Amino acid sequence: MGLLDPAFFDEDAVRAALAARDIGALYRLLRRVGVSQRRIAELTGQSQSEVSEILHGRQVANIRLLERIADGLGMPRTLLGVSYGEQEADTPPAAKEVNKATKRRVLITAAMATALRHGTQALSEPAPLALPTDQPLPTHLGMPDVHALRAVTHRLREVARYYGGQAGPFGATANYYTQWMRVPATEEVTAALAAALAELHTEAGWCRYDSGLDGSAHFTHALWFADHARDTYGIANTAWNAGLTLVRSGHPNDALKLFQLGSLCLSGAPTTGDSARDDPRITALHARLDRQSATAYAVMKGHDEATRCLAKADDGWEPPDAWEHGEANFETAVIQLDLNRIDAAEQFASSAQRAYGKGHLVGRTMTGLLLAEIHIRAGEPQGLALAHHAITEVRTLHSVAARRERLIPLATILATQPGTDARELARAARQVVTTRV
Repeated sequence: MGLLDPAFFDEDAVRAALAARDIGALYRLLRRVGVSQRRIAELTGQSQSEVSEILHGRQVANIRLLERIADGLGMPRTLLGVSYGEQEADTPPAAKEVNKATKRRVLITAAMATALRHGTQALSEPAPLALPTDQPLPTHLGMPDVHALRAVTHRLREVARYYGGQAGPFGATANYYTQWMRVPATEEVTAALAAALAELHTEAGWCRYDSGLDGSAHFTHALWFADHARDTYGIANTAWNAGLTLVRSGHPNDALKLFQLGSLCLSGAPTTGDSARDDPRITALHARLDRQSATAYAVMKGHDEATRCLAKADDGWEPPDAWEHGEANFETAVIQLDLNRIDAAEQFASSAQRAYGKGHLVGRTMTGLLLAEIHIRAGEPQGLALAHHAITEVRTLHSVAARRERLIPLATILATQPGTDARELARAARQVVTTRV
């Protein structure tokens, strides 16, 4: 049996269940038309036991799971109120999901080939990106050119961390500097250039995700360049960034594969062939990979695994700066919220907000949205005030991801609260989500 007959979603009982987000009622209606628990589980990416729990009254509030249910059953996300206009109207949901799944497989296969090839066979070069033809190239390259490229990447990253987005500037920069691989240079300079390009393409891939676009092509190029440079750190860093986009977009299993491959590289697998283990950045990246593994497990309700990975991430690592400290505490707060540990989530989110201060607008705003959601869930009176401030601040960001990941859940929980103030804030939040950035 393929995707469901679209007419099923036009039935009055089905519409009523969707409007109420009563997934248990929806599944019972599916059972009445002959769809088994096993088939529901296959379509929605859940276990049969999870489907059974929902059929017997468990409520579904997780936005990522609601999106997965909508996509798996082949219905518009708008029927469950979780799209707020972000899907293209002219692309069938099933076709979009097949395309996205293919890109994820290509990315994961490239990561596996890079991490596990044991130095015997180089990774195949990915398909070329669209490159500008009117930009002159240098006649030769030296180390100062590589340093300049890293400086450009650093400056662009600072802008992206403050305002969000920046897919256009990063993409254009990555496309231009990729052509430098054709310029004559020594082997040492070429290897350093490839490592710098791996970093640049990794950042470009992340910024495309943050802008609401697909960044898998940049991540695949980053893996190729890191492999070319024999840069173990670059491979693991790309795996972490790519996995981060997957876990945040509702694909924790695929993300976990990338985090595990990244950790394998950093642990001195035979693929490295260099002195990466002596790199002072390794400890920090190990911690990031462990923390994001905890995030993936928390999304999948693996409480014990999430707790174990979180403890491992915090073992012996101290964030070196305000941004790292804010990121670590923000991610930990999200994990604690996914595990329904409200008090712990509030403590870590508050710590993240203090760490970000005024220097990191995206992080501060994301944390503000998270804190508002936490306080509203806990029934705290200041929750609405926090929501109002966070909704106002997120308007200044160019980050589509911030709207999808934190503003949609906030709007959803606001809509369940009594009173006109909460409903008006929910309406305002949804309006911001649909506003073009």
